Amino acid sequence: MRRATISLLLIAGSFFAAVTLPVGAGLPVGAGARAQQQSPDSSAAKPQDPPPQPPSPQEPAPQQQNQGKITQVVNLVDVLFTVLNRRNKPVPDLAENDFKIWDDKSPQAIRYFSRQTDLPLRIGLLMDTSNSIRDRLKFEQDALVSFLFSVLRHNKDQAFVMTFDDEPAVLQAFTDDAGRLRDEIVKTRAGGGTAVYDAIYTACQKELSHPPRPPGDQPDVVRRVMILISDGDDNLSNHTRAEAIEMAQRYSVVIYTISTSTQWIQLSQTNPDKSANRKTHLTEGDKILQDVAEETGGRAFFPYHVDDLDQSFQDIGDELRNQYSIAYIPNNYQLDGKYHRIRIEVPDHKGYQVRARRGYFAKANSGTGTNPSGSAN
Repeated sequence: MRRATISLLLIAGSFFAAVTLPVGAGLPVGAGARAQQQSPDSSAAKPQDPPPQPPSPQEPAPQQQNQGKITQVVNLVDVLFTVLNRRNKPVPDLAENDFKIWDDKSPQAIRYFSRQTDLPLRIGLLMDTSNSIRDRLKFEQDALVSFLFSVLRHNKDQAFVMTFDDEPAVLQAFTDDAGRLRDEIVKTRAGGGTAVYDAIYTACQKELSHPPRPPGDQPDVVRRVMILISDGDDNLSNHTRAEAIEMAQRYSVVIYTISTSTQWIQLSQTNPDKSANRKTHLTEGDKILQDVAEETGGRAFFPYHVDDLDQSFQDIGDELRNQYSIAYIPNNYQLDGKYHRIRIEVPDHKGYQVRARRGYFAKANSGTGTNPSGSAN
């Protein structure tokens, strides 16, 4: 009997597997597994690959029969998320039956569930160096250096530094050396326009799509994170905001944004001891930063002093090392290119909040049978 030929596409954090099987054969599906084109002489699956499982009879996939073969298409959506309590602290000990998930208002059956703690971080530090932030460049530098020394763990986490004005540029490639990253950050100078969306798009596509892998039993599992510090006032990008967000969602990049704007704050509110009592009147750029963060499962910050961020950086590190993963096969699946909203709730725990990406685009990558990034984890 001829072996199955499997090709797997990663689409905005979703897996679309086209499987050609001899009639009567089972369909292997898995959450977060790296797919490989298999020839009749290919070797057995690697140990970390999940074992083959037949599809549920209640979840039929589209089928086409041709010369004794059946082709089935399976869509698997994989969502990484954090649960916070009333004090905004991570809740790490929930079980699968604590969660309910919806896809475009349609309830979904959870196919895979896992708790993922203390995972290595792969961080993109994106600095706006355009003319519009010239007066706040020192604040940017201090904020990113503070983040590095609060979150980055030597020999485990890695980060790169990218600046953007007219176009994005990587100043320091991935490294776990906070000193090297700091040296590049403090040398930055301001000038030029602002291409925020191009920077997000490029950082996800070229850097965070294939970050350095850690050694060990699970070499594919890392957390992709972006720290974007800017005023959000894009005036030069070739890519749209939607395209930038889609690229981040495709590679499961969580974006935390830090605004450099101070237009929303009164001089009487600059005391860092009273930051919780400040009133915010966000600019259009601030609202853009907030939208980018929330669409990808991150958070937006609107500080005045670097001191305002100290505890926030510690909280970000805790969140990223205490996450959950849920995968499901949408019962309303259509490869229509439309945006699908995801909602996850913890109905039996009042006051808990779930931080996750808001959705995904149900469209294939250009080219058939290709997978630009393998696993999205």
